Amino acid sequence: KKEQEDDDSKREYCGTQFDHTDDKKKALERTLEEHENAIATGKEAITTLTEEISSLEKGIKDLDKSVVEATEQRKAENVEY
Repeated sequence: KKEQEDDDSKREYCGTQFDHTDDKKKALERTLEEHENAIATGKEAITTLTEEISSLEKGIKDLDKSVVEATEQRKAENVEY
């Protein structure tokens, strides 16, 4: 009878420990998924920002080119007068 009580007690303890461990595992899996989602969102943001930076750099180069052309045109017009 004592052995049976000990076995029952150990079984209950192990069941409780399995439940706690399972809860911790599920919590860690949720946390991992949240971090993976955050990483994916961050990578998407980096890609978008990289594309926007490239577009802005091209716009700046185009603007610089048009400023140089306008300056040359004004110099040429001033020489004519």
